[in-house]
Amino acid sequence: MNASKPKWFENLPGAREGALRLYCFPYAGGSAQVFRTWQRHFLPEATLSLAHLPGRGARINEPMFRSVKPLVEVLADAFAGQAPPAFAFWGHSMGAVISFELARELRRRGLPGPLALFVSGRRAPQIPDPDPITYNLPDDEFVAELRRLQGTPEEVLASPEMKAFFLPLIRADFELVETYQYQDEAPLACPIYSYGGLQDINVPAPDLREWQKQTLKPAKTRMFPGHHFYIHSSPAEIIQALRRDILELLAQGPAHDLKAREAIQ
Repeated sequence: MNASKPKWFENLPGAREGALRLYCFPYAGGSAQVFRTWQRHFLPEATLSLAHLPGRGARINEPMFRSVKPLVEVLADAFAGQAPPAFAFWGHSMGAVISFELARELRRRGLPGPLALFVSGRRAPQIPDPDPITYNLPDDEFVAELRRLQGTPEEVLASPEMKAFFLPLIRADFELVETYQYQDEAPLACPIYSYGGLQDINVPAPDLREWQKQTLKPAKTRMFPGHHFYIHSSPAEIIQALRRDILELLAQGPAHDLKAREAIQ
């Protein structure tokens, strides 16, 4: 597979030179396009870069990844040649797993890592997943599970044509997440901010706080109204908090940034 840089990451325009770049990774069955409108809220201190994964958008005809490790390895290859001086990762649900493992893969390669990790809607990786495997369920049962999660538009689930089109992508993403096996490693040297929905019964606040064990730096947990896909129901509050956390991160200055990078390497 060709991991050409323009295909994997789209750097949105508008921020000043040297602004922190926030790489955004999507949830299962979703696209980083959902974060595009966030860009206008971050100028001039930060700019967004959308991670375009195979099987969606302009890459709809490319084979989808079904496990975390090979995806992260290819992402690291693509990322290494274009990393800016200051960057951070944001990922929701599946995107949180991908961004966390990408940060660890960059460290394994001796490459600079993110200044911060923003993980959303995902329990800390060392906590075993209590939920049963669902990616291989029959279509009717799988669709019922998607309805329960409230993240897939009903018009998709109600249309036989749209289901035939989208279900393979969603199943592949679910397989990637549900077969993920956490391997113990040293904590990261960047702060971790964990975000979640107050009504998300699958990812309660205590499970989000456990991200503290994955960093040598302070970790913060922020909760917002909504269920697992609270990022759609409370976008203004999330963007405001995210912007505030980024400004706090940048206010720590170049010396902090250099120390963090040295510690990661």
